[in-house]
Amino acid sequence: MPNETDAADSNAPSMTRGERVRAAARTLRTPRTASWVAEETETTTKTAQKYLDQLVEDNVLQKTDRGGQTLYCVDQLMATYREVAALQREHDREKLADALESMRAQIAEWEAEYDVESPSELLASVSDVAPDEAERRRAIASEWDHLADRLPVVKAALKEYDWATDRDGVPV
Repeated sequence: MPNETDAADSNAPSMTRGERVRAAARTLRTPRTASWVAEETETTTKTAQKYLDQLVEDNVLQKTDRGGQTLYCVDQLMATYREVAALQREHDREKLADALESMRAQIAEWEAEYDVESPSELLASVSDVAPDEAERRRAIASEWDHLADRLPVVKAALKEYDWATDRDGVPV
């Protein structure tokens, strides 16, 4: 049976099998089987499947059958809804609008500076420049990809801000 404590830090509190499975499951971007999760979390397949199925019921994971195997991965729609709600709770409308404007301005700056329309086009240009500049362009392309992914989430949080804040909170 695996040691319940973190080998790297014997003072760290131990995680139960369920906590290990739930923590690992929340990071699944690629669909994985319960046996894969079990191996990663040092649990049995039966234990992993139990907690994975609970996360499916809680709309944290999606479950699909592919090629005779049951696979689990993060439910991206629900994860996005949670992210939008967190943005709405943590930031006022002005901060969200400022963030959206800042992201758009940064992308426009990169488009103008490099005369490209996408992070892919920027990456395609790395073979034409010195190694230091190539590394800089790779880093910018990565950040650009990140901002492009964040834009629709921040936009949704801003667009539905009034609707969500009217419904948020405990009814009196």
